[in-house]
Amino acid sequence: MRIIAGSAKGHPLKTMSGQNTRPTSDKVKESLFQMIGPFFHGGTVLDLFGGSGSLGIEALSRGMDQAVFVDKSAQAVHVIQQNLEKCHFADQATVYRSDALKALAMLAKKDVRFDLVFLDPPYALTILPKLLQVIDTHQLLLPKGLIVAEHDQSVELPEALDTFTAFRKQTYGSQTQMTLYEAKEMHSNG
Repeated sequence: MRIIAGSAKGHPLKTMSGQNTRPTSDKVKESLFQMIGPFFHGGTVLDLFGGSGSLGIEALSRGMDQAVFVDKSAQAVHVIQQNLEKCHFADQATVYRSDALKALAMLAKKDVRFDLVFLDPPYALTILPKLLQVIDTHQLLLPKGLIVAEHDQSVELPEALDTFTAFRKQTYGSQTQMTLYEAKEMHSNG
């Protein structure tokens, strides 16, 4: 696994050993960033199930200003920190070892909002609908913000919540699906 584009292009990323994580493949990652915009002009990204930090670090490499990484695994937090150092983004990132729902509540209390949110939980977890509800309730997505949810095709996600709506679904192989949400303000005329 490596950084595909931007200031850290080509940097290899350390991954976690074992079967507890399922890193997003370079091919899927490249397709994803083509869908959401290949490069960014600043902003803050949340990588909620950080794993190796691949998605959040790719977003930093492509122009995001700041990143918040969350993972409940101590090994994952260590790998993310190593990858941030290797790619020279340690000063642009905060890494928390925490449960996803607790992390969202903590970020809401700190009044942190995001331009881009990656939700890539282990497929066995059925937590995505709840996470989307919490992000909606606490209004963690900024105007013009995007949420990328990677999940098993069998998972049913809501088409819309109060502050954001699904605008694209993309299937990869026989299992993986990406559902992309955008803040509703993107379509308002006022």
